[in-house]
Amino acid sequence: MSTPVSTLLPNALLQPHEPSPVTAINLAGGSTVFLTCEHAGHRIPERLGDLGVSETERRRHIAWDIGIEDVSRQVSKNLDAPLVLQTYSRLVIDCNRKTTVPDSIPVKSEDTPIPGNHDLSEADRRARADEVYWPYHQTITEALDARARAGQPTVVIAMHSFTPRYRGVDRPWHLGLLYNRDRRVADALRTPLADHGDLVVGDNEPYAIGDESDYTIPVHGEQRGLLHLEFEVRQDLISHDAGVTEWADRLTHLLHHGLTALRGHGHL
Repeated sequence: MSTPVSTLLPNALLQPHEPSPVTAINLAGGSTVFLTCEHAGHRIPERLGDLGVSETERRRHIAWDIGIEDVSRQVSKNLDAPLVLQTYSRLVIDCNRKTTVPDSIPVKSEDTPIPGNHDLSEADRRARADEVYWPYHQTITEALDARARAGQPTVVIAMHSFTPRYRGVDRPWHLGLLYNRDRRVADALRTPLADHGDLVVGDNEPYAIGDESDYTIPVHGEQRGLLHLEFEVRQDLISHDAGVTEWADRLTHLLHHGLTALRGHGHL
């Protein structure tokens, strides 16, 4: 009789048969663009059950960024760009937050309570960080370190999507360009965006990046002195195959021409 996995690994969150928290694609890609996707997945580790959240709620935007994984994979392929994806739901731990902020492991998301996140011990919180959060960011760190050693120019692009309606209010933007202190990549996209004149583009909308509210851009972009941007695509536009292809091609076009502009201005 085999020994139960729970006996083999009494303190582990993720069991050996469960997926890695990180999917790294084409890390040797030759593109200047380096893609990250913090909210790609909606999986929950088996030991956490369903966190007390219904399947319907776990499929909503509160658990993941709907559609953005498929868009990111296509952009990666189009540009020959590295891509790092997170497998597990942000309801487990949000990989675009500092681990010290209250909503790193949310007890409520929008109006949905997350019972499985209440009254966690320090060991519980540490397990989620050690097995889900830090492996994801360590993968990014090591890949960016390797590119730096090779002298390879890098622009960090964080890929996200947003719900078209939030707390009863419709959001008009099709695409958001998010940044913090450095808007050079956003500005470089202004001209190619003119080729998509029907788009409503948010400038730091529907969110704005900050040191406390975000992790990837402040840490992997700003602290390294790398050019960066976060894309936010409205989820209803990429919730079907045709929309995924359309938006992957659109973002590929924007990035290609934006990088050309950045090189022309001596930023790369």
